[in-house]
Amino acid sequence: MTVSQSAEQHRCGLAALFLALCMAACGGNENNSPGTGGSSPNLTERPPIILISIDTLRSDRLPAYGYEQIETPAIDAFREDAVLFERAYTHMALTLPSHTSILSGEWPVDHGVRDNIGYRVGEQVPMLQEILRRNGYATYGAVSAFVLRATTGISRGFDQYDDGIQVTSGTDLGGLQRSGLETLSHASDMLERHQAQSPDAPPFLFFHIYEPHTPNDPPEPFRSRYESPYDAEIAEADMVMGRLFDELRRLDLYDEALIVLLSDHGEGLMDHGEYEHEVLLYREVIQVPLIVKLPGAERAGTSVSMPVQLVDVAPTVLGLLGLPEQPSAERPRRGTSLFELPDEPRQIFSESVYPRIHFGWSDLTSIVEGPFHFIGGPSPELYDLLKDPAERNNIIQAERAVARRLAGVVEAIDRELQPPEQVDEATRARMESLGYVGGVSNRSGPLPDPKSKIGVLEDLGAAAAALSRGDHREAVRRYRAVVVEDPEMTYAWEQLGKSERRAGNSEGAIEAYQRALSVSPTGSGPAALSLAEIFLDLGRLDEAREHAEIAAPTQDAALDLLAQIALIEGDVAGARRAVDVAVDRRSGRIEPLVTEVAVLVREGRHEDALATALEAEREFGERDDLEAIEGLAFERGRALAELRRLPEAAEAFREEIGRNPGEIAPYTFLALALALQGDSTGASRALQNLVTTNPTPPAYAEAVRTLRALGDSASADALLQSARRRFPGAAELRAP
Repeated sequence: MTVSQSAEQHRCGLAALFLALCMAACGGNENNSPGTGGSSPNLTERPPIILISIDTLRSDRLPAYGYEQIETPAIDAFREDAVLFERAYTHMALTLPSHTSILSGEWPVDHGVRDNIGYRVGEQVPMLQEILRRNGYATYGAVSAFVLRATTGISRGFDQYDDGIQVTSGTDLGGLQRSGLETLSHASDMLERHQAQSPDAPPFLFFHIYEPHTPNDPPEPFRSRYESPYDAEIAEADMVMGRLFDELRRLDLYDEALIVLLSDHGEGLMDHGEYEHEVLLYREVIQVPLIVKLPGAERAGTSVSMPVQLVDVAPTVLGLLGLPEQPSAERPRRGTSLFELPDEPRQIFSESVYPRIHFGWSDLTSIVEGPFHFIGGPSPELYDLLKDPAERNNIIQAERAVARRLAGVVEAIDRELQPPEQVDEATRARMESLGYVGGVSNRSGPLPDPKSKIGVLEDLGAAAAALSRGDHREAVRRYRAVVVEDPEMTYAWEQLGKSERRAGNSEGAIEAYQRALSVSPTGSGPAALSLAEIFLDLGRLDEAREHAEIAAPTQDAALDLLAQIALIEGDVAGARRAVDVAVDRRSGRIEPLVTEVAVLVREGRHEDALATALEAEREFGERDDLEAIEGLAFERGRALAELRRLPEAAEAFREEIGRNPGEIAPYTFLALALALQGDSTGASRALQNLVTTNPTPPAYAEAVRTLRALGDSASADALLQSARRRFPGAAELRAP
C-alpha cells in the first residue's frame, strides 16, 4: 500500500464515520435511537461482570465504527451481541486518570489523579470494585501497563490484582507493559480458580490490555498484514479479545455476563500534529469505543447516538444491579446510567493538563454538547462534529454565542491543579543548598498555547524515536534543538540528560539534569534520581547521596541508591534502614532485592541472603535486562563462601563474570575461592582473565593485591612491573 493510498483510505474511513453520525442524527438507522432505545433493563440476578479496556484505541479505527482498513472479527461478533454507543468520550487522555474515572464515576478534577505519575487514587474516592465486593462479588483485576500498578491505589477493592509488569531499567513509562496474551493468561487463571473455589459469588473482572499503545511493535502475522503499526496492534488486540471471549464461553460466563468493552482514550496519529495523545484534545484523542453486552444479549445489535462519557460506566453497572452509586452524597454526581440517559444534551468535560505539568504550556479544556465540541485554551476553538468529524473548520466566529456559553461551563468547573511530586520543606531546603530552587525559572505572563508548539511536539517525537532506536547522538541533537526553542521545558532537559548519558557523555548528562532541576518549579525527582545514579557511578558519593535524598520523596528507586551508598561507606545500619523501605516500595523492581542480599551479607545473615537471592532470581525469570540483577550472583557467591560452600561460591562468581565481565571484584573473589580449594592454577587463570578482559590500572592493581594475599609475591611483582610499563605514571599502580 502506498502512502497516498493509505491517506485516501483514511479519508474514506472518516467519510464512513461522518455518514454514520449523520444517519444517527437523522434517525436513519432503525436500531439507532437518540437515547437508549427503551426503558432500563432489569437484571433479576447478579450476573458476572467483565470490564474490558483496550488502551489507546480510537473509535474510528474499528470496523464497528465504520473503518474498513483492518479486520476485527472478534470485536465485530461481540458488537452483534451488544449495544454500541456511537459517541463516547473520555475525560483525560492518560491511562491512570482515565481508568480512575471509569472505576470511580468521577472526573479527574474530582478524584484528583491528573497524570500517570506523581498522583495516587485517594482513599476517599469511591471505586466500583469496592462497592461490588461489599455486595457479594468476587473482584479480580489483571492489567498490562506499569502505570496501572497496584501502588497507585487503583487496585483498592480487588480481591486479586495482577500487575506483574516487567520493570526494565531505562525504559520510558509507556514502554513498561506486557502482552495482552500474557495478561489474559493471568486473568483466565483467576476466573478458573474462582469457578472452582467461589462458585456462589458472581465474579467481576477488570481486564486491561496495552495494545495498541506505543511503542507500536506488532508481532507477525499482523506486522506484515498492515502498513500502519497502530492498525496492526488493533488487529492483535482483537485476537486477544477473541481468546478472552472463548475463555468466557468455556467457563459458561459469556452468555449471562454484563460485558463492557471500551478504551481509556484515543491516539492522535498526526491528524492535528500530535502522534500520541497527551497534549491536544481533538476528537481522535477523546472519542473512544464503548460497547455494552447485556445478560442474555438483550438489545443485541442496537446503537445509541446520544453522546455519553466514561464516567457513565460505573453508574450503569451499579444502576443495573440496583446498588447505590456512591457511599457519600457529598461527592459530585457526574455520570448516569447509559440506559437512563436524559433527553436533553449533556455537557461532557475533558481536560489536558499534561502540557502544563510537563512542558510549562497552557492546559486545555473540552466540552462536547450535542453536535458541538468546544476546546478551551489561549486560542479557543469550536467544531460541529456531525458536519465536520475531522475538525478542520473552526466555527467559533460563526457560533460565538455557543462558544461563550460553553466557555462559561468550563469556567464554572473547579479545575485547581495540585502539582505532582510535591517538594517538602526539607527537600526544598536541600535543593536550595545545592543551588537549584533559588534559581527556579517560572514563565511570566500567559502560558504558551500547545497548538502553537506543534513544531516542538514534532521535534520531541523525532527525538524520542531516535532515542528508542538507539541513535543517541541524533537524540542529543534533536533535544538540544528543543531546549534552544524552549529553554524552560523540564521534560526536554531530562530527555537530553538521558540521551547524553546513553551516548556516554556523563558531563553532558550532568549539565542537562542540573538544568532540569533548575527550571522545574517543584523540583524534578527523575532528574535528581538520574544525577544520583551518575554520581554514584563516578564514585562521587557525597553528591550521589545529596541528589538521592532530593529524589527520595517522589522516586522510590532513590531509596535503593541510598542503601547502596551507605554500604559503600560501611554504614550497614543506614543501609538497612534505607533498603527496608526500598523493598517495601519496589513495585516490581528487582534491584532493591539485590541490595537487600548485599545488606544481609554484610550483616552476616548468609542463609537469609541466599533465600532472598533465590527469590530475586525466580522473580527475574527469563528476562533479558541483566542490569536489573547486576551484583546478585556476586553477593550470593559471597554468602556461599562465608558458609564454606566454596564450589558453589566459585560457580556464583563465574555466573556474575558472565553477566558483568567489566566488574573487577568477581574475578578476585573467584580466585580466592579457587585457591582455598587448592586450585592455584585456576586462581591464577581467574586473575589473568581479569586483566585480559579489563586491561585497566585498577584491574591490574586489584590482581596484584590478590596475588599477594594468596602468598604469591613473585607473580605479584612481575604483574606489577608489566602493568607499570603499560601504564606509566598510573596512580593506582604506585603502591597497590
